[in-house]
Amino acid sequence: MNFGGIDPAYETLEKAAFVVVPVPYDLTTTYQGGARKGPSAILEASCNMELYDEELEAEIYKAGIHTLAPVEAVASGPEGMLERVEEAVAGVLELGKTPVMLGGEHSITLGAVRAVRKRYPKLSVLHLDAHADMRSSYQGTPYSHACIGRRMKELCPVVQVGIRSMSVEEAAFLRKKTVPLFSAAAIRKDRTWVSKVLRHLSRDVYISVDLDAFDPSVMPATGTPEPGGMLWHDVLDVIREVCRKRRIVGFDIVELAPIPGMVAPDFLAARLAYRMMGYLSKKS
Repeated sequence: MNFGGIDPAYETLEKAAFVVVPVPYDLTTTYQGGARKGPSAILEASCNMELYDEELEAEIYKAGIHTLAPVEAVASGPEGMLERVEEAVAGVLELGKTPVMLGGEHSITLGAVRAVRKRYPKLSVLHLDAHADMRSSYQGTPYSHACIGRRMKELCPVVQVGIRSMSVEEAAFLRKKTVPLFSAAAIRKDRTWVSKVLRHLSRDVYISVDLDAFDPSVMPATGTPEPGGMLWHDVLDVIREVCRKRRIVGFDIVELAPIPGMVAPDFLAARLAYRMMGYLSKKS
């Protein structure tokens, strides 16, 4: 199954601008599991999209989208999985392609960021999420999905958008003001929030979208849905502008935990991935 169910002529690795990296992994997920089923659900939904993008007035798939076989999970723990993800994403970058990673739980993002930062040393990360993910360690590992923000911050600057849930430990860490944070509540009151986000991002940006950044009214299929989140156009507003004014060197969409019989969340994730590819291919 390839992304979009596109014609094989546009799916070849040699001609593809984008390489989709499915990572069906959810070992450290808390509350509701199922994120390991997210990549296949997104791919299936993508095969039912219209491939003409009405906003961009283009057929994005003609830029070329290659879909890799899923990255096989390891039983040794999240650290071993990160190494496997890093290797897969590094391989995509070596070919001069843009990696599009589909998760899977959010911990896998660290592997991708490690690979991208080695190639782009002045990298920054735009991190959309409901949760701060700034714990030092959680449930016995520093590589839990609940620690991904903290681990990325140790590698490069991170800008967080959509946050509305954190522990007391995370709140204390964030009060040090080392991480620009735009909460879901704050962006509803500030018409200039997108331009403020841009000021904190370097030229080279990796975008990580935890789907629980969206409000559960439009994205209920996540491990830990939080009320008061972002809506479709809120997310597009910031991603569109960042794609226009920065060089996006890769992105991921993670934490889809499909709900049987409810395909709307899967379809949203697929459309978001396709729209983000569109923003990048239009710019190039």
